[in-house]
Parts: sequence; structure tokens; C-alpha cells
Amino acid sequence: MSIKTVHFLFGCLLLTTATLKAEEPFGVPPLLTAGDGKPVTTAEQWEQTRRPEILDLFQKHVYGRRVVERPESLRFVPAGAGKPFPEMKATRKLIDIRYEGPGGSGSIRVNAFIPVQEKPAPAFLLICNRPAAENIDPERKVKSPFWPVEEIVGRGYAAIAFFNGDVAPDRYNGFTNGVHAIFQEPSKRNGESWGTLSAWAWGASRVMDWIETEPTLDKHHVAVIGHSRGGKTALWCGATDPRFALTISNDSGCGGAKLNRLDLPKSESIARITKTFPHWFCTNFNAFAGREKELPLDMHQLVALMAPRLVYIASASKDDWAGQPGEFQSARLASPAWALYGKKGLVGTTFPPPDTPLQEGCVGYHLRSGIHNLTPYDWNRYMDFTDRHGWKR
Repeated sequence: MSIKTVHFLFGCLLLTTATLKAEEPFGVPPLLTAGDGKPVTTAEQWEQTRRPEILDLFQKHVYGRRVVERPESLRFVPAGAGKPFPEMKATRKLIDIRYEGPGGSGSIRVNAFIPVQEKPAPAFLLICNRPAAENIDPERKVKSPFWPVEEIVGRGYAAIAFFNGDVAPDRYNGFTNGVHAIFQEPSKRNGESWGTLSAWAWGASRVMDWIETEPTLDKHHVAVIGHSRGGKTALWCGATDPRFALTISNDSGCGGAKLNRLDLPKSESIARITKTFPHWFCTNFNAFAGREKELPLDMHQLVALMAPRLVYIASASKDDWAGQPGEFQSARLASPAWALYGKKGLVGTTFPPPDTPLQEGCVGYHLRSGIHNLTPYDWNRYMDFTDRHGWKR
């Protein structure tokens, strides 16, 4: 029996065990029942009532509420002239996104490789949560498979990335620096104040502000993608910014795509993640450590906030920490939101074996063979998905 088959069977066993414990699907809160108990049966009801309710729950209990969206001071400063990369038929642009607030100033460096072509290019925006010099090198002296620019551009897409640490540091420091301190005094924070994941998502939206001004980019076909903590960030970004036509969660786990109520003993939990990374979420989230079933939400509702736009969730066969069956079930249980628009969500109700992507509907999913990582295999499946949905017509 192959390693691939063993991991697949193990995932199915976990999924079956969890299913037996649930009275409703894993005991999750209903997706299409409004707070007043009324059923949600139309896209209008979803957009005017249920979606705002769910978004508010995530702001209150998980990611926090921002004190700023697009600052009036926001501006885009080119860091030199565009540089041609003839070997990949692309132009590189470096942009500094600058802003000021009561607590000082900030800047986000954007690396963008744009295909040289007649039509504006669709784009993938990577929220990079790994060291920038080793993973998103703008000179291409270091070519990391984490951001395979040459493959992305070769398939007709712009490859854009920024380092999340430009927005806020990935460490707990009392929110005394980064974008939090620029726009909010630490002493004025409360249980619903925005955490670092929300700050990074805010940074991605500021990059989208620049994308909208760049005539060589197709602003209507932009995907936001993140891996691990970046995948959690991408989901919140897609939920709060409808300008992103596709949201991609790669191995995001707890606080991302994984259902909190699905009992997967090997996966990360709210207790563990809030203890290790207390800065990622609003402090209200801490109250649900070991009390997942008391959360008035679950992560399928987060995925559904992207409807009717595209969503793609991916897992890795050896990444039990991220809870692969829980990520898959979020995609499945979110899918009724797309039906309100006459669209298909996830097409496929059975947890798939490794390397068999589900891409027919507006919600995609794959389980890649291997460990916790963002690989060229993943990138190519995401581009297959956008190709399939007509991004380059």
C-alpha cells in the first residue's frame, strides 16, 4: 500500500469518526438561517441580512474590528522605473504603498511581475508570510518554489507579492508598532480590536487599491492567496474585500478553513493557537479555547462570505496539524450560499484522495500529496482553476 493511500484512508477514518458524533453536520451553526430564525432562500436575503450578520460575528469573536480601511493619506510611489525581464516576457514593477496616521507612517513594498501582452493581465496576489529575501526576491536571483514567478507569468498571469511584516510584525508586542499603532493607541484597544491577521488582510486590500490604478492589470480578475497563517489572512481578506474575484486558502487550518467543531485530535486547536500566537486574533477569541462548540459561528460560514465569487481551499496529505478533513468540510458546507445565485459551490461531497482536484464549481478543493507547504503543484492547480473559469478570455 502506498504512502499516498495510507494518508487518504487515515483522513477518511477521521472524517467518518467525526461524522458519527454530529447530530447535524458536525453540529455547526446553520448557514442559511438568519439570526431571527427565518430561512434565507434568496441572494437578496443573503446580501442584506445573513451575510452582514455572519461578517459581524467574525469581527466580534475572531478577527476583530478595524479602526481604518483606506487612509486618506494613501499613495503609491514607484521604487524606480519598471524593469524588463525579457526571458519571461514580463515587466517588473516595485511600488511602495505609503500612508500616515496619528501614530506615525508605514510603507508596504509590492513586487509585481506583469506579462507583456496586449490585454490587461489577471493576477495572483501572494500574502508572503516567509522571509522576503528568500521567497519573493524581486531580482530573481533567489527563485523559491513558494512564489514561482516564472511559471505564473508563463501561464499569462501577473505575479504580485508583499511581505506581511511590512504591515505588522508577526510577534506579540502589545500592538505597539506596525499598522495597529499607527492608527490606534494600544491603550484604547478592547476585546474586539483587530488582530494581526486582520492587519495583514488590510495590507492586501491596500495592494488591491494600487492594482486598480495599474492599466496593465485586470482588476476584475485578481486572486488573493496565502499559505498557513497567510491562508487564514487570505480568507479574511476575501471576506472583507469583494474586489478579489478569487480567494485561495492553502493549508490554513484552525482560524482559517478548518471547522472548529470537527474533532480532529491531531489538528491545531483554538487553545493552542491563541496561546502560541495571541496577536493573530482579537482577544475575544481566547474565550473559546476548549469551548469550540460554544462559538456562535464556524468556518464554513467564513468561506460562504465569498459567495458568489470564487474560492479555493487546499490541504496537504501529511499536514494533519491543519486538519485536512475539516478544511474540506468547510468548503462543502459553505456551498449552499452559491446555490442562492444559481451557481454550483463545491462539486463533490466525498473527501477526495490526494492529487485529484475538485474544480467544477465556484468552490475548488484539492488534497496535495506531501507536507505543509505552498508548492508549484498547488500554484498550477490554482491556475487550472482560473483558466477553467475563463480568466484569460
